[in-house]
Amino acid sequence: MTSRLGLKLRDPLFLLCLTAGLLAFVVQSGELGTADTMHRLQTTHWLWTSQPQVFPNEYPEFGLHGRGGRIFSWYGIGQSLLMLPADLVATWVSHWHIFSEYEDDPAVRSIIVSYSTNILVSVLTALVAFRLLRQLRFSVNETVLGILALMFCTTHLHYTQNMQENNYIMLLTLTGFSFQYEWLRTASARALFFGSFCLGLNLLTRVTTGLDLIAVGVFLLVILWIEQTRGRALWQRLAAYCKIAVPVYAFFAFLERLYSFYRFGSWTQTYIPIFARESRLQDPTLPANFPWSTPFHEGVLGALFKPEKSIFLFDPVLVIALVLLVLLWKRLAVEVRAYAATSLLLVAGYISFYARYTYWAGDFAWGDRYVSTAVEMVALLAVPLLVRYRANLNPWIWRGAIVVLAVSFVIQIASLAFWLPLEIYQMETLGHPTYVIALRFKNIAAFVLGKMDAWGLNTEEMSQDPWDYVHITTWNFLPFLLHRVGAAPAWVVETAFAVWAAALAALASVLRRLYTQLRSVSIPSAE
Repeated sequence: MTSRLGLKLRDPLFLLCLTAGLLAFVVQSGELGTADTMHRLQTTHWLWTSQPQVFPNEYPEFGLHGRGGRIFSWYGIGQSLLMLPADLVATWVSHWHIFSEYEDDPAVRSIIVSYSTNILVSVLTALVAFRLLRQLRFSVNETVLGILALMFCTTHLHYTQNMQENNYIMLLTLTGFSFQYEWLRTASARALFFGSFCLGLNLLTRVTTGLDLIAVGVFLLVILWIEQTRGRALWQRLAAYCKIAVPVYAFFAFLERLYSFYRFGSWTQTYIPIFARESRLQDPTLPANFPWSTPFHEGVLGALFKPEKSIFLFDPVLVIALVLLVLLWKRLAVEVRAYAATSLLLVAGYISFYARYTYWAGDFAWGDRYVSTAVEMVALLAVPLLVRYRANLNPWIWRGAIVVLAVSFVIQIASLAFWLPLEIYQMETLGHPTYVIALRFKNIAAFVLGKMDAWGLNTEEMSQDPWDYVHITTWNFLPFLLHRVGAAPAWVVETAFAVWAAALAALASVLRRLYTQLRSVSIPSAE
């Protein structure tokens, strides 16, 4: 394999991207994950068909009255735009004659959309994370191992299966960090424009990603400040930055406001006042300050320590990152310190912003979905720092970190086992607080041993929806779900199992090859 193509096939980055794609493939269930994403896909459909954003029978459970008395989705349009190409193809394919008699879940349309979109986001995230970590002067080995830890040992894995907005937001934010940092070092206007474009695009997905936009600006400012850029030189850099970034941000802010005005007739307000008003009409017992009715300290402590949502329980790699940052702070390069500081500020910002929100933890979600993306960004540093400074660390810290990584890997794999509402339904019977992760392991053991009834975990009585019951009583991967639903022909189910097994084998093979390459590649870290 001496050809140019052969060298590319042996390259660790190529193998890393292949790993990301195969991992995203094998973890898919064929479903979109939650009702949230299903509603966003319906908005995608609304963009190019005559269907409404929200069907009348979905209200009042979902949707708000807007202009002209019509019912609109309250979500941003960003993820709907992301799914548009896949929805165009998936809708066309779903009308093929071969699928004409198949109308059950998982639907052909959702299978194509979930697979193609999640694989694309996963591969692009691996690419941009590799780019950013190399810019932060980590070696190839440190970078690849860090991204593998992100993909396998953080909640990024869960949201690769459950297609919430999280991984898409992270992709755009990391891209913003990488390309705006490139501008800082090279003065490339094109890099600054592209980085600003991605950060602005995030505003269409979730308005609170304005925090990400601010964080990247702080990241650059911290680097300039640490490097003693002052006075006229600092103002010149700020002016050059604002000249390109501010118009881009203003453009996307205008688009976000335009979409809000189209739906709800306001340039200045979000959907929250309408949501609060219509919710109180349906339930007069809601507090006057709904949906900002949670005591601030409860939201903060809940995100940190509540057994149902704690960021330390769902993302233990965060603990490694925090310990290493404390121990190694003075040894770290300027860029790494700036990235770490701004990422931690981003975590604090999201926790504080959502602390008073009634649904501060994201409601139906695995962990605290509003904070988990920022947590993953901090956790991204854990393994690169661990590998780089191993010789400077107490052996017990190294061993402890390996244990935490192993535990986190098991937790993330467990998060894929069942559809996420399982424990949420169970908590309605079992009560609060509940250690969700421990309950998930108990569910896995009970399911394997056939003890769901004996252990008081029977979900038939907990779920009022037969569709939900089917989905939470099987392994949450496409072949198993097809088999459980029983609507697809036997040959389709058998083919799905064969393809899934082959993909698992391919993933194992690529990981083995990547391991071999990492052992042979020796590029020194830039200090």
